[in-house]
This record gives sequence, C-alpha cells and structure tokens, in this order.
Amino acid sequence: MTILDRYIVRSILGSVLMVMSVLLLLGGLFIFIDQQDEIGVGHYTAIEAMWNTLLNLPQQAFELLPITVLIGSLLGLGSLARGSELTVIRATGISVARLAGAALIAGLLLVGVEVLLGEFLAPPLHVAARQQKAFAKYTDISFEGGGGAWVRDGNLILNVARQSGQRQFGSMQIFELSPDHHLVALGHAVKATAGANKKWVLGDYTESRFMDDSVATRPAGLRILTSNVTAGFLGLATQDPQQLTNRALWQLITYYRTNSLDARQYIFAFWSRIARTVAIAFSVLLAIPFVLGSLRSSGAGTRTMMGLLLGIGFFLMQRLIESGTVVFDLNPLVLAWMPTAALATVTLGLLARAR
Repeated sequence: MTILDRYIVRSILGSVLMVMSVLLLLGGLFIFIDQQDEIGVGHYTAIEAMWNTLLNLPQQAFELLPITVLIGSLLGLGSLARGSELTVIRATGISVARLAGAALIAGLLLVGVEVLLGEFLAPPLHVAARQQKAFAKYTDISFEGGGGAWVRDGNLILNVARQSGQRQFGSMQIFELSPDHHLVALGHAVKATAGANKKWVLGDYTESRFMDDSVATRPAGLRILTSNVTAGFLGLATQDPQQLTNRALWQLITYYRTNSLDARQYIFAFWSRIARTVAIAFSVLLAIPFVLGSLRSSGAGTRTMMGLLLGIGFFLMQRLIESGTVVFDLNPLVLAWMPTAALATVTLGLLARAR
C-alpha cells in the first residue's frame, strides 16, 4: 500500500468513524428515551436501561454501516476535493481507476468490520440485552412474536410460546401426526426443560389422543419427550431472522428444507445480509464520481444530504423487496441481491463516465 493509498484510506475511514459516532450517539439516545416508561417495572432501573442501550449499539452499528459508509465516503473524499487535493492528485497522472482502487481498500476494510459486527458481536449482545431487560422486568417473558416458534420433527409439530431461560421454555404445544398426516394427538405443557440426549422434560403436561370414535385424555403430569429439536434451535426460531448470524440462518434453512417447510424468509435474510455487506464496497466507490463531478465544490451539508438520500433509498428498496418476497412468493435469492446489483450498476456506470 503506497502513501497515497494510506492517505485516501485514512480520510475515508476517519470520516466514516465520525459519522458512525454521531449516528450511534443519536441512536443510543433514542433507545434510552424509548425505555423511560419501562424504568421502574419490576427491577428495571435507569442503570439497567443504560446498560441495555450500550448492548444494543453493536446491532445499531451493523444496521447503519451501509448508510454510514456512503455518507462518510462522500465527506472524506469531498473534503479532499474541496481542498483541491484530488485535483493535484489527478494532475500528477493518477487515473480514476487508481483512485477507485485506493478507495476499494477502505471499502474492503469496512466490509470486514461489517462481518465482525454481524457474525460475532451484534447478535449475542442483542440477545443479552433482550434477556437482561426481560428478566429484570418479569420472571417469565416471551422473546418471540405472537405466534411463537413452530418447528417440525418427523411426525411431531412443536409450538413454543414462551422462553424463560437458555434451556427453559413454557407453553409448549405438541401436535402428533400419523404417517398419512392425520392428527393423532394434541398435547400441552405448561413448562418444558431441555435435557441431555435429545430429551425434553415436560411439566404439567396434558394430552388428548384421538381414537376412531372417541378421545382419550391424559391428566396433568410429567412427560419425557424425545426429539431432535434442541433448545438452541428453538432459541433461533423465536428470533427475528434479521438479527441472526449467517451461520444460524443457514442452520434454519437446512432444517426447514429437510422438513419440506417454507424457508423463504430465512433464505432472503441470509442472502440479504451477504448482499448488504458487499454493497458497502460499492458505497465507497459511489462517492468518487460524485466528488469528481457535481459535488466537487459543495459543502459538507450538501454531501451529507446526498448520502442520506441515497442511503435511505437503498434501505427502503430492501424493505420493499423483503415484503414482496414473503407476500408474493417471489424468488428470495434474486430479490435479495437486487438492491446491491442496482447499486453496483449505477456505481460502475458513473465511474466509467468520471473524468
């Protein structure tokens, strides 16, 4: 890496860090303010609300990084253009492709930061924040949506409505099917604890078993259930796909496909995370044609507004496509890459025309 490369990379990374600091400060403030009504519920105090806010900041950084990179790159390269440093660099015979190569180094470093946040830091800290808040407020808490987690294990369909610990679940419903997919039995456990050797200990378990012309009921008691579904897997199934790591998403995709279930939501989330990470490199490159063209002499406010508009447009396109994938039964792989493909096309087209 030459001195010129290091200078450009340092300018971009410094501006991205500054923008990220401002956005995280604002985001953290909004998270903390949003929790004011919950302070005082149970044992949830202002100190725990502050701690919860800090634990959520890596997830905020992961979600904001693509927009932050675009704004930061426009500011960093824009400051070089405004000070005529890019003009001097271009006058020495440095081509646009050479500038793009230097900017791409910064983009790849930021891609690595996104991978680090998305795979190792943000998800576990976000889960820790939810659990810390939940257990401070309540003794038994639901971590999932209104429908709970639905999973299938052979002829068994399990529905878990509450999670109160890493291996502790409650309100587990068990639907037992016959080989020809007829309902054989319906069971309900007030509490379910994951044990060893694929065993579940079901407390206060009641069951209705359907005969040819009668229904046999089982009084409340203890049942040991053997199932390949683990507590760790149910913990994944109760979370928002957008907040899971790619490793966890791939585990869910494999499971859903094995059991002939609809995995579109997880497939889209998996490829969308990869595509959004790749888009960071193109976000850096997109700043070059702007600072060499119409934004060369513009102020920081104009470049910030341009970055916000482009970033918000990219974000809204992703959300719109995500809804279309689930509602209209569209190909999740193609649609997940569509915003990034559009960004790459625009970026490469503008770079080819830059002078």
